[in-house]
Amino acid sequence: MAEPRRSLHKNYHDHHYGFPIHDDNELFGRLIMEINQAGLSWETILKKETSFRNAYNGFNIKEVAAYTEADRERLLNDAGIIRNKLKVNAAIENAKAILVLQQEFGSFEKWLEYHHPKTKQEWVQLFKKTFKFTGGEIVGEFLMSIGFLPGAHSPSCPVYHQIIQQNPKWKAE
Repeated sequence: MAEPRRSLHKNYHDHHYGFPIHDDNELFGRLIMEINQAGLSWETILKKETSFRNAYNGFNIKEVAAYTEADRERLLNDAGIIRNKLKVNAAIENAKAILVLQQEFGSFEKWLEYHHPKTKQEWVQLFKKTFKFTGGEIVGEFLMSIGFLPGAHSPSCPVYHQIIQQNPKWKAE
């Protein structure tokens, strides 16, 4: 593994993967990243994270939900992100869905907490009903990456113990 690649993965592994996220915009950003990873390597997505953040207005849910056709075209022409129409449309439609969840539950995080605990299959069914472009792999990785499902790290991993200290949702199961 080349050093920049190792460093990219190590940073994500050591500081992000499996750690609880309490900011709705960051949760939305992680969902965008997981959706865009479908069919691609996680390395590709990590390399483009800054571009995704810039293209989607810092993952601001309200701003993305208000995107117009011109914004869709801008995204589809942005070489810094994944230019897939289904994935771009999913980001915009999912932002709109999260706004509805925020109205009803107070936040995206509180919606997730309301439905916790669920099995992975139950989560997948809920996500497919609620969001666009959310299959089993995407939902599973999203929930592991934000601490709602176990499996991001093994107990022998030093990062596992850091995550445990932050009381991930799966720990309460």
